[in-house]
Amino acid sequence: MIRGAVMEREILEQPKVLREQAGQYFESARQALAGKSFDMILLAARGSSDNAALYARYLFEIHLGIPVTLAAPSVLTKYGRQIRYPNCLAIGISQSGAAPDVSEVLADMRSQGHTTLAITNTAGSRLTREAEFSILLEAGLEQSIAATKTYTASLLALAQVVRAAGGDLPDPTSSLPSDAWLEECRAAAEAASGDVVRCSPVFSLGRGYSYCTAVETALKLMECALISAKSYSTADFEHGPKALANHGTACVVYGDVPAGLAGTGASVVQAPAFEDSPYAPLGNIFFGQWLALLTARARGLDPDRAQNLSKVTETL
Repeated sequence: MIRGAVMEREILEQPKVLREQAGQYFESARQALAGKSFDMILLAARGSSDNAALYARYLFEIHLGIPVTLAAPSVLTKYGRQIRYPNCLAIGISQSGAAPDVSEVLADMRSQGHTTLAITNTAGSRLTREAEFSILLEAGLEQSIAATKTYTASLLALAQVVRAAGGDLPDPTSSLPSDAWLEECRAAAEAASGDVVRCSPVFSLGRGYSYCTAVETALKLMECALISAKSYSTADFEHGPKALANHGTACVVYGDVPAGLAGTGASVVQAPAFEDSPYAPLGNIFFGQWLALLTARARGLDPDRAQNLSKVTETL
């Protein structure tokens, strides 16, 4: 049995899923948001979906000028406090659609009269029942513990929501990652995996549009390869964490390598850059996914059966 065979298959499916579903995402978003305007965006998610929400935050604020906040579901589910938001679009993201806390946030926002939108891969899930509108990712069944195709599909769906809301984003059709790019990322990850396996901790760095990719890469390294990894904005890394960078540590960098980083003695892994556009995260994360899979295999681990984890995680 090949370790991570399911995860590899689902990584390979991503270019096709993105090509086939891009138009449907935009049309669903257009129908949900037609004629509406908002003073604030609320994003509710957990895990990889929360990392997709980080991407959406930059998109909404840069391309629509609307302030965005990431929900803290426990304010509602643990402390029982209802927050009074201005005219708001509340978006819940969950590949399974089963996240109770994300669903509770959408249900509460809908009861207050706000527009609610679910982004999920699971039709008929609780999230779709609580939300007024839904975008179904239609990525096909995702079996591996690690979210791969549902993560990139969520990124694209969120970008299409921004476009449907009037954001000045170009049509993504010509900016979607190809199968050739996927293989280029595999080769780069193979070359980098040795440094990552040998080093601890591993820092994953990015800024702006690349920040979500850095955070998702660290998550993938932890859950798939049991690598001690931590993500930072490249700016925040300079404010303290850089003190830990030395021989025996590694830094995976999305974007420009910070000045002086090589001088710390840390192994610097610069991820291949997909393109310089708002859609860069759709392709850049391929490198992080391959890196997690290949380092897991190098350590004799099977990411399809991640330690202490299950595919659907429900928290309140």
